[in-house]
Amino acid sequence: MRWAVLLRGLNIGGKRLPMPELKAFLEAEGGGEVRTLLASGNAVATFDDTDAAALEARLEAAAAERLALRTDWLVRSHADLNDVIAANPFPDAAAARPSWLLVHFHRDPAPLPPEHDGPERMVAIGRELFVDFVGGVGVSTLDRTMRKARWPMCTARNWNTVVKLAELTA
Repeated sequence: MRWAVLLRGLNIGGKRLPMPELKAFLEAEGGGEVRTLLASGNAVATFDDTDAAALEARLEAAAAERLALRTDWLVRSHADLNDVIAANPFPDAAAARPSWLLVHFHRDPAPLPPEHDGPERMVAIGRELFVDFVGGVGVSTLDRTMRKARWPMCTARNWNTVVKLAELTA
């Protein structure tokens, strides 16, 4: 099965893993046809695993042991990513400002958006929280709101990356 592999917080906050090393790691873990995307912890690979949770746990444990990298790993299939794209509640943002439309990927159903007085639009659908950063990502105070609310583990990708990952998993 072909999976999009999303690492949380990679190449920020001291968690570094160059993409050639990520590729080699995934290959050593049985990944075939491995491709990385950008330098922020995105890869696509074919694994025999058909259970996402089991694959996530296996990759996390192996990365901690072999790479001394302790971070969260999330995986999504091509069908999962197509469902995310179809569910997008902000098609206007996807067309006008795709780098400001972020999808926050969760392991479990995404919690309801936190109360926030900023201009961002947020909708939780399934395991994803869609956030349209209307005024720009860099000036938003939403991250502080999420930390204060003890937001559960997730990793975010902008719309361009989500679409590209869907293409690469096909």
